[in-house]
Amino acid sequence: MTLRWRGVLLLACVVAPVMAQAATPECAVWQRELSFAQSVQKHDAAAFAGHVMADAVFDANSPQPTRGRAAIIQHWAPMIAGRTMRLDWYPQQVVVSGDGTLAYSSGAYLFENMAPGAKRRYTIGRFATTWRRAVDGVWRAAFDGGDEGRPASATEANAFRAGRVTACPRSDTAALPVIRH
Repeated sequence: MTLRWRGVLLLACVVAPVMAQAATPECAVWQRELSFAQSVQKHDAAAFAGHVMADAVFDANSPQPTRGRAAIIQHWAPMIAGRTMRLDWYPQQVVVSGDGTLAYSSGAYLFENMAPGAKRRYTIGRFATTWRRAVDGVWRAAFDGGDEGRPASATEANAFRAGRVTACPRSDTAALPVIRH
């Protein structure tokens, strides 16, 4: 085998697992959830809007949900701006429907109150997002909601940050672990 073919074979061995990972719908939604959070971290309202269905419902589990992309963007504007508050989250579970058009992701979030001397600086909680694969093939959030969270210490906030898993934990059809709430 020539050196050139060995290099090609080595490259294939490195690239194939990454391609397989992105090829599963669960991993596509996992990455989409991470990029959704990243749009808020980077204060990018346009990228945020690109993750939201036109007819989406946010705060879906609350008495007064926010309906429609424009209203959601307006409601989230302070969080996206990140001047007085910061919000971060990441998925811990993704499940896709049998027909591949809907997905459910859930995980942890961290809210940080940036006000000097804030009585409650950190709040940690759980979120859930329902994703719909749009006609263009892109996954967009259709429903989103979360719990009220609980006060958290700086140590817990650091543990949250350290707990982020960027690589999809699933690259085949093996079942994800069940997370009980």
